[in-house]
Amino acid sequence: MNVISIIRLFGGVGLFLFGMSLMGSSLEKLAGSGLEKILETLTTSKKKGVGAIKGWALGTGVTGIIQSSAATTIMLIGFVNAGIMTLSQSIPVVFGANVGSTVTAQILRLGDLGSGTIILQLLKPSSFAPMLITAGAVMFFSKKKRKMRDVAGILIGLGILFYGMTIMEEVFAPLKESETFRNFFTSFENPLVGILTGTILTAIIQSSSASVGILQALSATGSVTYGIAVPIIIGQNIGKCFTIILGGIGANKKAKRVSASYLIFNIIGAVVYSLIIYGIYYTVGIPQFSNVVNRGDIANVHLAFNLIMSIVLLPFSGKVAKLTGKMLKDSDATPGDNELQKLDSMLLKTPGIALKQCADVINVMSEKILENFRIATELIHNYDSSVFSKLEENENFVDRCETALSSYIVRIDRKRLTADDKLQVSEILNSIGDFERIGDYCMNIAYVARSINEDKITFSQAGEDELEKMRKAAKYTLQTAITSFAESDGDKAVRVEILSNTINKLKEIIKTNHIERLQDGKCGVEGGAMLFDITNSYERIAAHSANIAMHVVKRVKADSDFDEMHGHMSDMNSEETKALQEYYSGKYIDPIISYNDNSDEENVPPVEKSSKKSGAKKKKKKKEKE
Repeated sequence: MNVISIIRLFGGVGLFLFGMSLMGSSLEKLAGSGLEKILETLTTSKKKGVGAIKGWALGTGVTGIIQSSAATTIMLIGFVNAGIMTLSQSIPVVFGANVGSTVTAQILRLGDLGSGTIILQLLKPSSFAPMLITAGAVMFFSKKKRKMRDVAGILIGLGILFYGMTIMEEVFAPLKESETFRNFFTSFENPLVGILTGTILTAIIQSSSASVGILQALSATGSVTYGIAVPIIIGQNIGKCFTIILGGIGANKKAKRVSASYLIFNIIGAVVYSLIIYGIYYTVGIPQFSNVVNRGDIANVHLAFNLIMSIVLLPFSGKVAKLTGKMLKDSDATPGDNELQKLDSMLLKTPGIALKQCADVINVMSEKILENFRIATELIHNYDSSVFSKLEENENFVDRCETALSSYIVRIDRKRLTADDKLQVSEILNSIGDFERIGDYCMNIAYVARSINEDKITFSQAGEDELEKMRKAAKYTLQTAITSFAESDGDKAVRVEILSNTINKLKEIIKTNHIERLQDGKCGVEGGAMLFDITNSYERIAAHSANIAMHVVKRVKADSDFDEMHGHMSDMNSEETKALQEYYSGKYIDPIISYNDNSDEENVPPVEKSSKKSGAKKKKKKKEKE
């Protein structure tokens, strides 16, 4: 094999990998979010075994379509990391994904077709590849619809895959007559050498389908026997785990256990399969091991390995889950389960106690939201990717609380509740959604902070100061709303509406100030988009906090006719309300206005540049402390 042959070989491997990637990505785009939704909505059946079989079948089907067990498993890691799926749901899908990954090898066995009739010749990869590419290219350039272009991508990808396979076969063809190559290749009959070779090859190219395809191409030389193919295929199933391990880096422990289960499946499969096969081979003997194999034989061995091991291990999914827990020192209990266990159906017989449990759960829910607000806002200036697991854990708990509380509280017998209890039921039911939406906006701030860090975006000093002032206002608003809810404090609830209005004005002032700085060339467009996104999240957090406060006031006033959508918590024209409006304006708005008016002055803190109006309110500031 000369230099040109080596270059052609690498080119063939590259085309094979690119074709497989293009075909898989086009299939995913064609399905839209359909494949992900199938996995996302996967639920266990009442009969445990049926749920596992469902998961196994879905894993097989989805991977068979997208041609990559790694892609399916990484998708599962994302779902488990986000709390969309449980670990016990994902493991059967992982086992099925290994079976689905054998589809590519089955497609490539078309190369074994004879050359008798014109139809058989056209079905061979060498003839079929240009036909597929031609059809796909015509479709791609003549159709503007996205779906048709995705279909074209599938055809072109499959054609390129076949063409890469043909090039590899052409490179390997002269080796048929090479005695040196035959002698070298027989060394792979040693199980350890064969398994190690398959592992390393697959780890390097990060695709078991591609490494099996290379082995199928080598089979055209007539030098590959069962004794050579079996250990290499066993090694390939270990090597493909490296992609999954890399995909699990940065995920939470539950998601890392998905990666671990994939690794366990393939290692246990390799060990058990090797012990059985070579136990028989070195005792009784297997005559077929010396037989030469073709593409179809290799595809069958690959399928048999994954199918048999997945069927054998499927009943032990629970055991595998426990093993991964011990490996990563993680329990099967989901964070927050102890809190949600308070919503016991047995307590529905005592409605008063059941309602108290609901209040306890929503108070813990609000604490998690407040913690996420703190973590997310700190990320804006001090980014730390490691805290995202905590953010997602809290957000998952908040989402589960919303679902659990909504379904539980409506089951409480309202006929056996007092008038105040009935108002509390209404308060909780109406507030659950607002709490959950606040949690979503906290996560949005965290995602914006991540984009700021990734894109190296910085704010002007004025923008930094404005964001910090609005953060303090939003934090105080959220804290006040949570406290008023937990303590049923109507006085604190009244402040929230005024604070929300103040934050809304603050948002508009910051927006105007940014546009002026943009026109003066003091800041950039990218930073402005991030600034608007953050201020909008703060404003929406304050608005939902005001909604919660409205529900508190309705309960405290014991007024079932109170209009939370259009009413006000207090007389907006009263002296007390006006005083609070002036106080919060002086605390959060005036310093920003004064700071921008005196922005040319150097080394003077914003507080010292506050207006006379702000200074006249110092006595009021003493009366009220945050």
